[in-house]
Amino acid sequence: MQRVDLGSAPRSEPVRNRYRNSRKMVEIGNEFWNESERNGLAGIVAELRPDGRLLTASGHEFVNLSCCSYLDLDSHPLIIRGAIAALERYGVLDHCITRIRLQLPALLELEESLSALFRARVVSAISASAATAGILPLLASGYLTGGVRPAMVFDKNCHFSMNLYKPVCGDESMVVTSPHNDMNFIEDLCKTHDRVAYVSDGTYSMGGHVPMQDLLALQERYGLFVYLDDSHSLSIVGERGEGYVRSQMSEVNPNTVIVATLNKAFGTSGAAIMLGPSAPQVGKILERFGGPLAWSQPMNTAAIGASMASAEIHRTPELAERQARLRANIELFDSLVHTEEAGNQFPIKLVQVEDSRVVQCGKRLFENGFYVSPVFFPIVARNKAGLRVMLRAGNSPEQITRVCQLIREFAD
Repeated sequence: MQRVDLGSAPRSEPVRNRYRNSRKMVEIGNEFWNESERNGLAGIVAELRPDGRLLTASGHEFVNLSCCSYLDLDSHPLIIRGAIAALERYGVLDHCITRIRLQLPALLELEESLSALFRARVVSAISASAATAGILPLLASGYLTGGVRPAMVFDKNCHFSMNLYKPVCGDESMVVTSPHNDMNFIEDLCKTHDRVAYVSDGTYSMGGHVPMQDLLALQERYGLFVYLDDSHSLSIVGERGEGYVRSQMSEVNPNTVIVATLNKAFGTSGAAIMLGPSAPQVGKILERFGGPLAWSQPMNTAAIGASMASAEIHRTPELAERQARLRANIELFDSLVHTEEAGNQFPIKLVQVEDSRVVQCGKRLFENGFYVSPVFFPIVARNKAGLRVMLRAGNSPEQITRVCQLIREFAD
């Protein structure tokens, strides 16, 4: 066999970091994680007690204010029973085969239930991240935009799970990053490109919403396509818990895809992909060519049963009651601690603290019975560290009043 001298071949340096810089992310962010771990704020092991508090093996009891279960549905007895009932009915946890070939009837029942609840054609997925991985490359290819490869515009603050696919989309079409919520930037692109697709959160994990009415106007004027992950507002916004984005639209139009996890306020597991009138054709393509959506990993049986139960709770007055308790807790917090998110009716509040002090502030709160996660780069921008407070319907007014008192004492 002839030996090939690879060293003699001309080589060119690859273009790096056009869309992401993992090395920089680790080099800057890892020390914060190391400090969090050294101070007992990462890798905590604790059991959930019936009263909602957590207890470590050493006997330390605390209230968790870093949880996305905003309505406290994840421990709802009906949801637990729904998961068990589905397992007993079908006798299998995870029927590991792609749904292209075979699927349990329960999965179709769930999608029909969620479609009726959210007034959209809903396709399920094992997670919102899996949905993103499957949809964005197809969107960049032009399949969802009439065969025209769109200019892919990612909001500067859109979640890591979407930013992760910039390089993949960049292999299909042009990819640019827009300033946060800058609709003028989006409109300028619409004026110079045949099709534009905007990728963003609907409700951001650090607070705030995408300007939906402005996006709808750009859709009407230019045919802008929007892909929005609205995971943080599902269940807490809307009469049926349809989320912020869906509640702003009379119907899901053909130029919109909404993705939302079921793991947060919905209280179960999996994800819902909300599609418009072209849903049957799009759904088939996603099932066949949508990466993780086409692999042998549909929602497992327990998640399906739990989600069916949660959907039924969403059809009862209990949803509005829990939403009201959450809003009251948000208003109480806003009255006691000032943040940039004050008044936006969103359960995540970021209390700004200097990088050098944020972990120690979190440690002192934990010692006093409250786990509030310190956040730092790359979770937030550099030099924008803070304490991320995540409020829930089940928090008592006494708990919120006390944690606000401690935050004012330690963070100021």
